[in-house]
Order: sequence, then C-alpha cells, then structure tokens
Amino acid sequence: MSAAIGTPSPMTPTPGRPSAEPVPDHAPEAEGPMPAMSATDEVTRPVAGRIASSRPPVMTSMGYRESLYRLKSRQKPGKGAPAYSRFVNRRLGRYLAAAAYQAGLTPNAVTAASALCSFAAIAVLALMPPSIPLAIAVTAGLVLGYALDSADGQLARLRGGGSRSGEWLDHMVDAVKISSLHLAVLIFLFRSAAVPGTGWLLVPIGFTVVAAVSFFGMILNDQLRRTSGLASGQDAVADPSRSASTVRSLLVIPTDYGVLCLIFALLAWPVAFFAAYALLFAGSAGYLFLASIKWYRDMRALDGRTVDGAAG
Repeated sequence: MSAAIGTPSPMTPTPGRPSAEPVPDHAPEAEGPMPAMSATDEVTRPVAGRIASSRPPVMTSMGYRESLYRLKSRQKPGKGAPAYSRFVNRRLGRYLAAAAYQAGLTPNAVTAASALCSFAAIAVLALMPPSIPLAIAVTAGLVLGYALDSADGQLARLRGGGSRSGEWLDHMVDAVKISSLHLAVLIFLFRSAAVPGTGWLLVPIGFTVVAAVSFFGMILNDQLRRTSGLASGQDAVADPSRSASTVRSLLVIPTDYGVLCLIFALLAWPVAFFAAYALLFAGSAGYLFLASIKWYRDMRALDGRTVDGAAG
C-alpha cells in the first residue's frame, strides 16, 4: 500500500491507477505481433485514479488474448512501487481485467467484487478463532480482493476511459478496507490471546493510524502535484534509473499491502502472525516518518515552481 519515498503506491489509489496513457515497461509477454489499435481508441485526460475519457467509452470486440496485449501496452510505470504490487499483483489484475472485459463487466462491478472479497475476509478474521482454514480463507480473500483492486483500473483503461464516480468509489472502498483490516486484527489478537499483555494491542491501533495517514498523504501528494502541473506520482526531479527503481521496490517491501495480505497465512499460529505483523508495522511507521520529510520537501519545491511560474 506504499511505495518508495515520494512515490505513491498502488494501494493508493492507489493505490494506484495511472493518470495518463503510459509507455509500456517492456514488450508483451505473449508471442506474436502486437495487435493494432482500433479506430475507436482515443486520447484520454488524466484523473487521480482511473483514466477519465473526454467521451463515453467505446466497446470494441476483442478476444482474451488481444485484451491481454492491450493491457500490457497500457501499464502504468512501475517506478518505486513495492515489489509484490509491482511484479505480482499487477499481473494478476491484468488477467482478471481481461476476463472481466470478456464477461462484459464494468469497472465499478469489479470494484464491488474486490470489496466483497476483502470485507468478507476481514469479517471472518474478526469473528473466527485461529485455525488453518481461517488462515487460508483470509489470505485468499485479501489476495483476490487486492488483485481485483488492480483489475478495475486496468479494465477502465481497456474500455477506453473511466469516470470520476468510479475513482471516488474505488478510493472510498480502499479507505474503509485499510482501516477496518487493522481493527479486525486488533479483535483477533484480543480474542486469541496471542499477545502477552494488553499493551501489545497498541500495535494494530498504531498500524491503523499509520495506514490511514499514509493513504491520505499519498492522495494529497497526487492532488497537489497535479495542481502544480506534474503527472500523478511524478517527482519534482525525475530518476530514470530502472535499476534504482527495482532496488526501491525491494526496500519498501515492509510497506507493501500485498505482503501484508500474505502474512495472514500465519493466522493458525497467532504468535508467529503477531511477530510478522509487528515487523511490518515497524517498517511502515519508519517509512511514513521518512516519507513525510521527503514529501514536505517536495511540496516546498513545488512552492518554488509556482512562484517561478507566476514570476515568468
């Protein structure tokens, strides 16, 4: 749910959706020539999450394979995104988006499916005792919900555009999910007696605060960058190094929402789960502290750009 310092995540809203037609990270994986774009494709204008088109999306007939090709060519830049979100979840979302397109689903329907999977897993976590079936159910629900969270934005791009109402819905679902997940962990730890004292219950409470502040901060950063003429997620000073981007993706693994989803596989062993959860909390809190310093400096740099632009 976080990204490298100064770069928003994919949980942000995002996430996590691109705001303009991106340049593909690399060539399509499937063999064969890249299908030609149809005459109905159009230039889009950026919005914070899904791409908002200047006209209603035009649906064209294409098969599953061609859908994957087009999605591959329209992937958002992966610079600084956490490793699981960048290398695993985006790929899962692409397959789900192509399948949703073939089924005739809308992006909002995929968002609803994502919410259903995530909130069902959260409810089970809060209500059921520790067990292996619980670990499997919660992990599967969260992982699938996260993949669908990536798929709705990709489906919007494949259909030719998104909507502000869809972006709003996606962000609202993410906001509720981020906070309620950690509150469900709080209930689980209390019911399972996994911690040696009630003081340790401050960990999920603290994680709730860190997650909510990080999510809001990344959305606010995007908003202020756009009003200053920068693309969503773009730093004031660009770093084109692909290797540096990969290193950042690995360094911010503790902040990766996808990794958080995976540690719920330890729910059958509450003490081991709490240890892993506490480590992710420490990493996320440390990242937020450092990121806040970087973000503030970025905003000061944008202040300078605004003053220079007004003077020019």
